[in-house]
Amino acid sequence: MNKFRWDKKYLYTGITAFLVILACILVYMVLQNFSSVRQAVGGLMHVLSPVTWGLVLAYLLNPMMCTFEKKLFLPLCARFCRTERNCRTAARSGAIFLAVTVLLAIIVALLWMILPQLYTSIQNVVSVIPGYAENLNTWLHDAFQSMPEVENVVISTLDRITARFTEWLEQDLLPQMNDIITVVTTSVYQIFRGIANFFIGIIFAVYLLFSKSGYMAMGKKLLYSVFSVEHAGLILRGLRFTDEAFSGFIMGKLLNSAIIGVLCYIGCMILNIPYALLVSVVVGVTDIIPFFGPFIGAVPCAIILLMADPVKCLVFIVFIILLQQFDGNILGPKILGNSTGINGFWVMFAIIVGGGLFGFAGMLLGVPVFVVLYSGLKALVNNALRRRGLPTETEKYVHLDHIDPASGSIIRTPGHERHVQGQDSSTDTPGK
Repeated sequence: MNKFRWDKKYLYTGITAFLVILACILVYMVLQNFSSVRQAVGGLMHVLSPVTWGLVLAYLLNPMMCTFEKKLFLPLCARFCRTERNCRTAARSGAIFLAVTVLLAIIVALLWMILPQLYTSIQNVVSVIPGYAENLNTWLHDAFQSMPEVENVVISTLDRITARFTEWLEQDLLPQMNDIITVVTTSVYQIFRGIANFFIGIIFAVYLLFSKSGYMAMGKKLLYSVFSVEHAGLILRGLRFTDEAFSGFIMGKLLNSAIIGVLCYIGCMILNIPYALLVSVVVGVTDIIPFFGPFIGAVPCAIILLMADPVKCLVFIVFIILLQQFDGNILGPKILGNSTGINGFWVMFAIIVGGGLFGFAGMLLGVPVFVVLYSGLKALVNNALRRRGLPTETEKYVHLDHIDPASGSIIRTPGHERHVQGQDSSTDTPGK
């Protein structure tokens, strides 16, 4: 009888098969209980909301902190601190404090600009509604004075609408007041909880920024302990590319939106459009959303202006269309350059899908996320083509019919018949 020989490859094969089966079971269970899993994940994210705020704020404040630290506080602290460690600690602390102060100042300034004008606009809208109703009643009476039958039909229709509205108030709305009060109370509680989470997030962000170098070193140490040196290097390059894509896009979009807000305010002042400051802030903030932002911000502003001055509302709509064209064709490409690396179709696709799945955050971050995924897929495709000795340039596949498997020649489609030997052509050589 032959003695059984233990081979590690059988153990690895068994472990791999077990993990694959376990993963399939977990995926099946998640799909079967998707609503419960989604609710559990939502509850976890709700609990971790301060941490999420801290991560987001730390990422947004990091470029500002680095600039203050290198340009201002390091040269200043070098004159007064005796040791390099104390100098770096003092510089990092001062840079974090100044960055957080700038953030809070921007938020306070935006609220100071928006809230008073918003209150004034709502007050004006409420005050003009009775006048609009009276003018509508007078217009209907004058229009149908010569047509009493039509006037009776219109008046009876309005009476039915009024009666139905009164019935809805008495039978539907009033019995549900307790539920409405509960919803309003919950909403107010959520608002205050969100504000509290935001300020707790600032504290988390301060800790993260202060110990940023240590956390990054721990992350690299973990990568190299789990993966091979080659794979860890690839992961680090991917993370750096992701950081460049996100930070470049977000910072460029913030600058672009600030410029659009200032231009909108100047234009509204020149055109004598009411609530110029409120309108400009709303348009500037919503412009952070690529492509659709100016139009999303223009809708509530146009409604407010319609109540105040219909003619100015029409002028504002024309002005916003022209401003959006300037932003999309001149200012945006000038500031962002080719940082996205994708065409307009994929930009719209990323915004629509991201907004449908994750709301406002998805619309804002959909483009950089798609850029990262697109670049990763592109790198995988190009690496696979290089291993097969095939060209990676997209232009070489425009009129491609097929590639000859024996010679590696590129065979063109009818009308572009040109057989190019892989080793003889400098433009169509596979793998170049």
